[in-house]
Parts: sequence; C-alpha cells; structure tokens
Amino acid sequence: MELELNEEQRQFRDLIRQFTNREVRPVAREMEQSGTYPTRIVELMAEMGLFGLTVPTEFGGLGADTITLALVFEELSRGWMGIAGMIGSHGMACKLIAQHGTEAQRDLYLRELASGRRRSGLALTEPDAGSDLQGIKTVARLQGDHYVVSGTKTWITNARHSDPLPVLVKTDPDASPAHSGMSILLVAADTPGLLVTRDLGKLGYKGPETCEVVLDDAVVPAENLLGGIEGKGMSQAISGLQTGRVNIAARGVGVAHRALEEALSYTQEREAFGRPVADFQAVQMRLADMATKVQAARSLTWWAADRLDRGADAATESAMAKLFASEVALEASMESMRLHGGYGYSTEFEVERLYRDAPMMVIGEGTNDILRTVITKGLRNNGIPES
Repeated sequence: MELELNEEQRQFRDLIRQFTNREVRPVAREMEQSGTYPTRIVELMAEMGLFGLTVPTEFGGLGADTITLALVFEELSRGWMGIAGMIGSHGMACKLIAQHGTEAQRDLYLRELASGRRRSGLALTEPDAGSDLQGIKTVARLQGDHYVVSGTKTWITNARHSDPLPVLVKTDPDASPAHSGMSILLVAADTPGLLVTRDLGKLGYKGPETCEVVLDDAVVPAENLLGGIEGKGMSQAISGLQTGRVNIAARGVGVAHRALEEALSYTQEREAFGRPVADFQAVQMRLADMATKVQAARSLTWWAADRLDRGADAATESAMAKLFASEVALEASMESMRLHGGYGYSTEFEVERLYRDAPMMVIGEGTNDILRTVITKGLRNNGIPES
C-alpha cells in the first residue's frame, strides 16, 4: 500500500478538520464540564452527511472507505473524542443493517439513518458479559409473530437516541456452542417493555450518553430479526469488529495528536530559567518520542484500514492498530500532562480532558489484553503479517 492519502481523502480530512476547529474545539471543554448535550454539533454533523458514512450510496449514504472513516474519527477526536463516539456507534449499527439486513430492513432504516433523522447504537455488553459475548443472558423467545425479550444491557452509547437499537440476544439459550443460538433484533424506540433506565457516570468520554438498557418482556416483531434468520447474531456482531477496532485506533491517534499539539505549544511558550521549556534536552526527548509514536500509530491504523478496503481479513492488523494506538493515546496524554506541570492537572487546560478520555480506547472494542490474545492467535495461524 501507499501510505499517502488520495486527493479525495485529503479534501475530506481537511473538511472535517475545519469543522472540528470551528465548531467543536471552541465549545468542547465547557460543554463537557457542564454536561451539556452537543445538540448543535450533532445537527451540523447530520447536515454534513456524517451519519451516513457507512451507509451505501444507493441508500443516500457516503459509502466511505475505511481509511476515510479513520480520518473522520481522528479529526473529530482531536477536538472532542466523545463526538467521534456518537458517529462510531451509529456507523457500526448502519454497517450491520447494510451488510446483514433483509431488503425490507435496509429500505426501512438506511435512508433515514444516513440523513441523521434516525440514529442508532449497538447493545452488546451486559453487566456480566463484556469481552465474552457468548455469556450474555438476554433471552428472546418467539411467540407467534413476535419475540418477548428479557435482559439488561449496559454501557450503550446513543441509547436514548437510538431508533432502532440493534440488540444481541439468545434466541436459543440452550444451544451448544452458545454462539449458534444468538441473534440480533432491531428494537424500535417505542417498543413496549424497552426502558433506558439511567445514564452511567464516567471518568471521561462525555458528550454522548452511555446508558443501562432494560428489556422487560419487550415485545419485538419477528420481522425485526436482523437478516431474518436466527443464530447469525454472533457472526453478524463480529463482522463489524474489525472496522470498529480501526475506529477506536483512529480515535486514539486523534487524542494522542492533540496531546502532542498541546505539549508542543505549551513548552514553546512556557519559560523556565530564562528560556523556553522546549529548549531543554529532556523535554525535547519526550516531544520527539511522542511525535514518533503518534505517527507510527497513524500508519498502523491506515495499514489496517487499507487491508479492510482491499477485502482482506484484518483481524490481526486491526487488533494491532487498536492495541498500539490506544496505548499511545494513554502515554501521550500522560506525557503531555507532565510537560504542563501543575497546569496539566487543571480543568482550565485541555490536557486533563485528554487524560480522562484516553483510557476508554484501551478498554473499548475489546480490552487490550484480549486483543493481545487475538494477535497471538493470528500469528500462530497465519504467520507474521508483512503487507
């Protein structure tokens, strides 16, 4: 691959960068601290077509390639990582419906999802099942022409605004292996028995709501079974994970890049012993290491994205990208805070927010320790990836 953007990708990146600099950066810290929902930003993103990133063009979406997706998530995360999360969860749901939905489901949902008139998320995680999705306890029992669904989902982004909300369930709780009895239901917002019970407090990743969702004998029409065939839910969910990991990796790159920007600016302006802090060799070494790792994380992310765009299996590459980029985000935000000294600990400076946002990338879309096992499995089965 060529690690260089084509003209269309470069122009799109510049458009998102301008939007972020104009509409997101000036308000992010204040809105995050006050807990204000970013309604205007969401409306502007809808006008730009960003809710249709993963929707095919035939349904009014952008049908963007994976590298372009990475560019969007990076640029938005340089302004406010939470905003990127709104698009990320929505985009995953759109991709599931586009790839696996019936013709009727695609016709019903995708155009409105692309425009932002509808929004969505993805309800996989449960209080006792995160990385081990086969351990979910939410059950859907078919009764005539509808399912009765009971269970609890947690850490669900966009939960209060999702219509429909794709929910991973067990349609055959006795199946062995367990994944063969799992399905995804598209649950409408007005479904009887669907309750968004509370917003979960978080260290960072603020802006989008992250909620607990209870399905209390929720009645879901059988026609809302994704793809129309039971037992496909696990494979459907996994099919989107490689793109999801590129999404998280790109967010990590965005947070790390912003941390580097803030550190470079501050150390050039701040003086100690009569000269800029950036003149000291110890500071220069830290800045050099940060910059090198940020660029390495970006290149790794684009490499994984390019593999997906070529139609290749990128389980190992996307896991590598997510693992490395998220760790770089964590390290860069900490280094930037240290270079800011006491000001890095102040809520008046951007770096403390970056420091609180970074851990989400280490945990989300598969914890990094789980991904290490995914990478090792890929090495043992397929050898060391070279291109």
